[in-house]
Amino acid sequence: MATNENLPPNVIKQLAKELKNLDESPPEGIKVVVNDDDFSTIYADIDGPAGTPYENGVFRMKLLLSRDFPHSPPKGYFLTKIFHPNIATNGEICVNTLKKDWNPSLGLRHVLIVVRCLLIEPFPESALNEQAGKMLLENYDEYARHARLYTGIHAKPKPKFKTGAISESTTALNVDQTNTSVLNAEVKNAPSGAALPLQSPLPPSTTTSSRGNSQEQTSVVTTEAGIHGSTTASTVVSTAPQKKESFLAKAQADKKKIVDARKKSLKRL
Repeated sequence: MATNENLPPNVIKQLAKELKNLDESPPEGIKVVVNDDDFSTIYADIDGPAGTPYENGVFRMKLLLSRDFPHSPPKGYFLTKIFHPNIATNGEICVNTLKKDWNPSLGLRHVLIVVRCLLIEPFPESALNEQAGKMLLENYDEYARHARLYTGIHAKPKPKFKTGAISESTTALNVDQTNTSVLNAEVKNAPSGAALPLQSPLPPSTTTSSRGNSQEQTSVVTTEAGIHGSTTASTVVSTAPQKKESFLAKAQADKKKIVDARKKSLKRL
């Protein structure tokens, strides 16, 4: 893998200065990806110019710098597939600035701007992609249709992460965990013989029923946990001891009546 050792120290110093400038003040529609460990390969993302078949696309390209840079021009390649007369199917870029018109005084900023301008005004006369060059000269609408098709398929910008979805998921998880913690605490603290906690969306209520002279009283314990404006109600219902005692007394009385009836029947016999 190429490293900064492949470039002379004075070139590395100049590149570091220029890359810093490109990062702090990028050209319109161009973002340079800086790798401090390897200045021999410069990556850049180019926005498709408005009003062209490449509009709304983002194209990744790279410039390869040789050891005798800047005396020899860098080699340019598109890494994103694109339908363009001056860009070969393997991504190689054909532009005079990187060939016969190269000048050591030209910087990376100038090269990147020229490449983006190539998307605005192609040169079909010096085409590397002959199909695109011929189509551009003979039928621009068909050329534009092909270019837009390639752009839509290969140059779609990466979608941004939806922070709102993360917030909603985290809130839902926190609410569920809080409800579980409250429920577990109620089960642990409930007295022996009491009913297990139940979750109910209905508001808490107290129910009283009468049977004969005895009353069944129901106590309701409500715990509310508010998370982001929402309230979760958990109710614990326990039956009063009087109900159990009344039921046992009635059962014993009924049993005694049955025994007495059997004794009376035996005496008659």
